Amino acid sequence: MNKTLLKTDLKEIKFKGRGKVRDIYELADKLLIVSTDRISCFDVVLEDAIPGKGEVLNSMSCFWFDFLKEITPNHFITADISKFPPELNKYRQELSGRSMLVEKARPLPVECIVRGYLSGSGWKEYKNSGSLCGIKLPAGLTESGRLAEVIFTPSTKAESGHDQNVSLDYIRGLIGEEYSRKIRELSIALYRQASEYALSRGIIIADTKFEFGVFQDRLILIDEVLTPDSSRFWPKELYRPGRPQPSFDKQFVRDYLETLDWEKKAPAPRLPREIIEKTSAKYLEAYKKLTGKEL
Repeated sequence: MNKTLLKTDLKEIKFKGRGKVRDIYELADKLLIVSTDRISCFDVVLEDAIPGKGEVLNSMSCFWFDFLKEITPNHFITADISKFPPELNKYRQELSGRSMLVEKARPLPVECIVRGYLSGSGWKEYKNSGSLCGIKLPAGLTESGRLAEVIFTPSTKAESGHDQNVSLDYIRGLIGEEYSRKIRELSIALYRQASEYALSRGIIIADTKFEFGVFQDRLILIDEVLTPDSSRFWPKELYRPGRPQPSFDKQFVRDYLETLDWEKKAPAPRLPREIIEKTSAKYLEAYKKLTGKEL
């Protein structure tokens, strides 16, 4: 693996934006997405890098884009830096393994969250109201329990701060009936195929987030796909409903931060070396289990 990377500065390339984890550049009608080793928790970007994290996110998204391409087209072009535009040659070492060239789509302002299990903010909302994003759920469900049916629970796509869970009616008002119907159908179909495969590899995908955009008048899958940042990955052999689950994602860091006297505002506490190393190992293990490969 390459050394850790917290921030890019490709001076001659048009900078488009910096998310919590990814740096994005414009190349004519294409985008360059670079996955750094930054990690965010509670909407705060931590100061510490997680070794291998950016390469896991990039490589895992590449895997899923290919695996799920029969369900819906996506924005992925290539992660082979030898096929990148020549102006990126001087940054080959920095970009290797952690970047992809994608089509420039118009993103829809919706986070498409699909849940097969009741956990996280979904569990909290259910405990308070007995429903989730306007969907009434049966009484007596348990934390981390498997839902009888996969459900689509969209949220807003906040520029900063928390995304907010919203109803499908709200999304219809935002993007229209046709797009709302399509993103719901596609999100559930993508989750079902991916979760069935992951289960065969020893991982439960409890929930995940998809994003869609419009490219050449077609709806396509964009952003990252089924990574430890956008999904809850649980080891199948350790699954026990009725409690929080051990995971292969950044929940491990969240759980550590919850033990500290911290108001969940920047600056975040520094992470101990042990937490950094264990988090890195979890990301790498998730990649190996799902793809059968090592980075």
